[in-house]
Amino acid sequence: MHAQPLSIRDVILLTPEVHGDERGFFMESFNQRDFEALTGVSTTFVQDNHSRSRQGVLRGLHYQVQRPQGKLVRVLAGEILDVAVDIRRDSATFGQWVSARLSAITHQQLWVPEGFAHGFLVLSEQAEVLYKTTDYYAPRGERAIRWDDPALAIDWQRADWSWGGEPTLSTKDRLAADFHTSEIN
Repeated sequence: MHAQPLSIRDVILLTPEVHGDERGFFMESFNQRDFEALTGVSTTFVQDNHSRSRQGVLRGLHYQVQRPQGKLVRVLAGEILDVAVDIRRDSATFGQWVSARLSAITHQQLWVPEGFAHGFLVLSEQAEVLYKTTDYYAPRGERAIRWDDPALAIDWQRADWSWGGEPTLSTKDRLAADFHTSEIN
């Protein structure tokens, strides 16, 4: 496995070694020892989440004010644009974001540590996303930041939106707070 820190160095793109032949492929999708050695992060994953969404669905930008979650995100089918926003007030990159395209073809994964709001946009016809979390889901502590907040100016790569129009959002995401009025610890 190869690890590449992104422009916010705590967010890391992981590329596994994939062994393929005429039968298909094999890869080790997670190995605790290798994850710790490559990222320098010693953590325990306690929950796996799996979602399926159609093209144009945008989930996020989500975070938890209690029980913040680190996430190891990968795509089982399709392609997404995965986005992480630094919401750590004491961080030199507070309010900055990074993104990566994740797909079932590349098998890459994105490590998004605690202290980040996270979201993704489905670029393919459909996508299945699996992510491991470092803490349990706490619905009372869940919050969301507007995906299109001008203060963040996230590049959602509109030029690649083959469906046109705006993304499909949940009610919670449509009602999300602006970055500067959000409940960030």
